[in-house]
Amino acid sequence: MNSLCARQSDRNEFKSRTDSRRSNSLTMLAERLFCTLIVCLSVATSAIGQQVDAPAPQKGIILGTAIDSNGGVIPGAIIVLEDSSPKGQRIIAANDNGFFKLTDLEPGTTYHLKISANGFADWTSPEIVLRPGQCLILTDSKLRVAEEVTTVDVHYSSVEVATGQVKVEEQQRVFGIIPNFYVVYDQNAEPLTTKLKFKLALKVSTDPVTLAGVAGFAGIQQAANIPNYVQGAKGYGQRLGAGASDGFANIMIGGAILPSLLHQDPRYFYQGTGTNKSRALHALSSPFICRGDNGHLQPNYSSIGGDLATASLANAYYPASNRGAGMVFGNFLISTGERVVSSLAQEFLVARFTSKAKNKY
Repeated sequence: MNSLCARQSDRNEFKSRTDSRRSNSLTMLAERLFCTLIVCLSVATSAIGQQVDAPAPQKGIILGTAIDSNGGVIPGAIIVLEDSSPKGQRIIAANDNGFFKLTDLEPGTTYHLKISANGFADWTSPEIVLRPGQCLILTDSKLRVAEEVTTVDVHYSSVEVATGQVKVEEQQRVFGIIPNFYVVYDQNAEPLTTKLKFKLALKVSTDPVTLAGVAGFAGIQQAANIPNYVQGAKGYGQRLGAGASDGFANIMIGGAILPSLLHQDPRYFYQGTGTNKSRALHALSSPFICRGDNGHLQPNYSSIGGDLATASLANAYYPASNRGAGMVFGNFLISTGERVVSSLAQEFLVARFTSKAKNKY
């Protein structure tokens, strides 16, 4: 009986010890799980903290020197840095050595840099994108000297052009001697003003060669005894005066007065091109068709009227035997015929021997 009790006591003690061990194991397991959880939380918290507190990417820098194409520095050059942001513009000035520095630039941002200075053309960089912490040194920022722009205000004056053209015409002489002022070798010549028409007429009528021609023609008339003045010095003087009056009246009326009133050009416009037939027709028609001041062709009332007026005025100083309607129309036809012959000569012959025309064409 005692032995049985002892065995039962041992069993109870063993069970108690076993339960105690199980309890301790569970407690240790719980502690380990708790520690593991704490460690995991600590690691996670540390990782999160590291992500939050990680330093931002380092910003970039741009350095450069503003120089000209010859390598000379440009003090005070203006540097403008622009990016795509609304307020993405920064303006600085280079120092006395042309050096400039732009800091705190965001990596990955697209920048454009422009350098300008007085007297130089602007220099603009290509796109610039910096890496984190990059220090970019510009080496090709050379400014060229700005091209000088000269503005010339040209005020076209047809009067000034026409005046210049008349000056050229007043130098035209056949064989360098005989005046050939009333011929135009420029088809686009400007119309003459009233002042220029009178100036040209006076130039022709008072030219020494013209006066010599009048004197020579009076001698021919003296020999032919026309008009019917007396012979001798008195008759020659009368013929000389009549010839000078005829020539002066014809030039002034047909070359200045009527062209001014009727707005017609009294000059002969040399054609010089085309077939001989077209040139001949142009010359033959010139006493009857002229160019108006408006550039259009029109009846040559100036030439016709000048010849008629000159022939009519001759009744005032010609001898009585040479007066009358027959003399008037006869002299008119002679004057018109002379114009036709003169125009044909101008078109096919005279131009070759006229100094200015020869040089120009």
